[in-house]
Amino acid sequence: MSDATGVAVCGTCPRRCRIENGRFGACRARRAEGGRVVAANYGRIASAALDPVEKKPLAFFRPGSFVLSVGSYGCNLRCPFCQNDGISQHGGDEVACRTATPAELAGLAERLREERGNIGIAYTYNEPLVGWEFVRDCAREVRARGMANILVSNGCASGEVVAELAPLVDAANIDIKGPSQEYYDWVGGDFASVCRTVETLHAAGCHVEATTLVVPGRNDKDADMDAIAAFIASVSPDIPLHVTRFFPRWRMADASPTPVATIRRLADVARGRLRRVLAGNCP
Repeated sequence: MSDATGVAVCGTCPRRCRIENGRFGACRARRAEGGRVVAANYGRIASAALDPVEKKPLAFFRPGSFVLSVGSYGCNLRCPFCQNDGISQHGGDEVACRTATPAELAGLAERLREERGNIGIAYTYNEPLVGWEFVRDCAREVRARGMANILVSNGCASGEVVAELAPLVDAANIDIKGPSQEYYDWVGGDFASVCRTVETLHAAGCHVEATTLVVPGRNDKDADMDAIAAFIASVSPDIPLHVTRFFPRWRMADASPTPVATIRRLADVARGRLRRVLAGNCP
């Protein structure tokens, strides 16, 4: 939609970017055209691989299976520790992509089911919801073939977007990056929308798991983890939480990795509220 000045307003996420014609929103993936906002990354695939489902990470959804993982470019957050900055923090003119229609991608997933036991498609690597229309269209094709849709997302999206996708998503891993809006101010996101995404997906019957990347000096206090676990438990204490170790990347390339002892301590804190807590990226 556009406002009174003719500038297009994007409703995909809480940023609600006001975008002049021909220009892009903060995610670098959505562009204003003729007074409306479209997904410029629709059908553009920057990365694709057949991954173990545990890599998403999903510990309790079809364990031992493989899933076709696909990603495009762009993200609506600016996490200085981004683990996939090569595609998520760049626009389409900076990322090598191939094109695919939803039917073509679903057809590939189906062939890989026959050849490799693939269970469906995981929308991952960059932030998939900045191109949610492609996720929706692919998910419909995948569902029609009797296969699974997996969403790996920061969860920072409008309620309308999540509500439209929720009936099509079989499993999701949502990043809960920190315990408060103060933390999300640091990464450029909206804490309330992430909480709503978890609630909406769970209410729709989606298998939901969550991940918290523990960044030293930012969200590594016991109180931080207890607050995150308390929110998850308010939705369901059965939602698995992956408490994951940070490694230096992007704008935090000079930082030190999270000590393993910190991850194990915080996992124990989370177990005070949740039934299934896993320590990630630990030897």
